[in-house]
Amino acid sequence: MLTVFTFGDSVLDCGHYNRYGVSPGELLVRNRDDLFPEFRGQDLSAHGEARLVELAQDGGTVNSLSRQLRGVRNPGKAVALVSVGGNDLLQGLLVDNGPRFEDFRRKLSEFLTALPIRPVLIANVYDPTMGNNRDNFTGVPVERARGNHRRMNGLIAALASEHGTLVDLHGHFLAGEASWFTSTIEPSLRGASEVRRCYWRELVKLLPTGAEAAP
Repeated sequence: MLTVFTFGDSVLDCGHYNRYGVSPGELLVRNRDDLFPEFRGQDLSAHGEARLVELAQDGGTVNSLSRQLRGVRNPGKAVALVSVGGNDLLQGLLVDNGPRFEDFRRKLSEFLTALPIRPVLIANVYDPTMGNNRDNFTGVPVERARGNHRRMNGLIAALASEHGTLVDLHGHFLAGEASWFTSTIEPSLRGASEVRRCYWRELVKLLPTGAEAAP
């Protein structure tokens, strides 16, 4: 059996933001064909037994990762999904000049090094404004906010290249729409599926030949 572990924040722990209680990890293990028929047969359960262990928590930051990892020992055949950084940006890194980014990088690197699960798929941080400066909700001057957002995603990409595979949520969500979000920044039901889509594109490459990803 394959075990899917989730770590990080509400990008992966977003089931309570939709009336069906659906999270990206659940959809990866077993699609909801009634809600997302385009993904019929495109889930891990179509390729063998799979289960989900959700350790990601709404509000999670890089400081949450070591706590989420506690008790994970000898996971057997497993894959780890990680999404972190968005809350760290909102809690100070959007205006940071450098030192706190290094602290973030060090802590994420330590987590990924200690993580006893491979493969690991690490998402970058999406932009809930979809690139529209007029929708800046942060209270931080837009150029500074976007510069530090890019810095964050560059840092995550570098660590992903060392430890696993980058999942480009940022690029995909730039072409999204308002219905993908709820509560300003959280994935809606559709958003949860779009997060799933991004992880599935990379995860399917690790499955036996013949598996296909939705466009």
